[in-house]
Amino acid sequence: MSNSVHVIRHGEVHNPEKILYGRQPGWRLSDRGQEMAQVLGQWSKGIDLGALHVSPLQRAQETAAPIAAAHSIAITTDERLIEAANIFEGKPFGIGDGVLRHPSAWRHLWNPWKPSWGEPYVEQINRMLAAVFAAHKAADGKDAICVSHQLPVWILRSAIEGRRLIHDPRKRECTLASVTSIHFDDNGEISGTSYSEPAGHLLPVVPKKK
Repeated sequence: MSNSVHVIRHGEVHNPEKILYGRQPGWRLSDRGQEMAQVLGQWSKGIDLGALHVSPLQRAQETAAPIAAAHSIAITTDERLIEAANIFEGKPFGIGDGVLRHPSAWRHLWNPWKPSWGEPYVEQINRMLAAVFAAHKAADGKDAICVSHQLPVWILRSAIEGRRLIHDPRKRECTLASVTSIHFDDNGEISGTSYSEPAGHLLPVVPKKK
C-alpha cells in the first residue's frame, strides 16, 4: 500500500536575541509558534496516522504535542531527527550584527560543500533517511509524521530530488511549521515528494527593503 511520511519543521521559537540555538536545550515555541502547532494538529486530522516520531529538542516536542493529542498517539523521540550541529551554536546570528562580522569566524567557512562549519551534509542525509524509513515501518501501512528542523529537512529533500546540496539558506523552501511529504510506492520505495504550508497564514511578515 502506498503511503507517506510527512516531515514537519517545528513552529516559531521565542528568540528575540536572534541566537543560533542549534541543538541547545530549552528553546520553547513562541506564542505564534504555539498557534502554528495547533494548526498542524488540525491539519493532521486528515491523515490516517500510524506513527509520530520527533526530534528530542523542546521546540519539536511542543510542535508535535497537538498532533499527538489529535490522534491519541504516543510521541516516539528519535535522536536522528535532531537539528544539524553547527560550530556557531549559541552565538547571535543576525544579518550585519552577528558572529560572522568577526574575522575570527571566517576560518570556519572555507568549505561550503561539506560544510566546514557544521555537521556534514552526507551525515544529515543518512540519519534523516534512516529516521524516515523507521517511521514508515512503524506506521505499518498508515502515514507517519516526523518533526524535525529546517536544515536537515531541506538537505533530505534536496538529496531525494537530486538537488545540489550547497545552497543559499535564504532560499530554502522549508518555512516554519511547513510539511515536506515523502511518498512511498507499493514496494516501500520513495516515489516522490511534495510540500505544503498549513500554517502559512501565521508566518511573520518580513518587511521589504526600500
